[in-house]
Amino acid sequence: MSTTTQSTTSDAAAGEARILVAGVPWDFYARFVDGLPAWSRVRAAYDGRDMEIMVKGPMHEDFRGLLGRFVEEVAAESGLRFLGLGETTWNRRDVERGLESDQCYYFDPDKIATAKAALKRKDNDVAGYPNPDLAIEVDISPSLVDRPAIYAALRVPEIWRFDGEALRIERLTDAGVYALVDRSGWLAVDPSEVLEWITADDAQDRGAWAIRLREWGRARGRVPEN
Repeated sequence: MSTTTQSTTSDAAAGEARILVAGVPWDFYARFVDGLPAWSRVRAAYDGRDMEIMVKGPMHEDFRGLLGRFVEEVAAESGLRFLGLGETTWNRRDVERGLESDQCYYFDPDKIATAKAALKRKDNDVAGYPNPDLAIEVDISPSLVDRPAIYAALRVPEIWRFDGEALRIERLTDAGVYALVDRSGWLAVDPSEVLEWITADDAQDRGAWAIRLREWGRARGRVPEN
């Protein structure tokens, strides 16, 4: 097997580095992911042909945390049942695709029940868990593989994508591709509202920010059942 590597130009502001390993089989990706320690800042994605290796920076982690906190506070204050599995690596041999979400959540009651049962039996194999309903992607630097196409292969209904400036909410269509939507199908929020919260002046004061967010979330109410 021959492989080639390609590096992006370093983005000092983003603090991220990406490498593309082209033309590798599924087993190469699976072994690489299995060998990463839980605390590693490295993540990998596989689109069926190429593997992207990425080293995350501080900005990436800050926005990842803010977006996760946003979803959880608003969902809780809206009375929505949910379950988050953070940065779980969704490597699926059946479709030979895999990636690590920045944040991921279940909202479907059946999926929540299945995931809770797996957690209760202390199952650490992702095969025992359904694919998430919502995934969050923070890409301060451009990805070298088509990450939305990987999520589409996993049939994840909704993804939120943030590039450091703009936030997009996309829903999976019947054609198997993602389309921009004006509002989340799970939470009663639109992209501009999410962006305003994660870029707020007091966003680094998580305590005060969370108090304001919870008050705002209570006023949003529920969205229609999906």
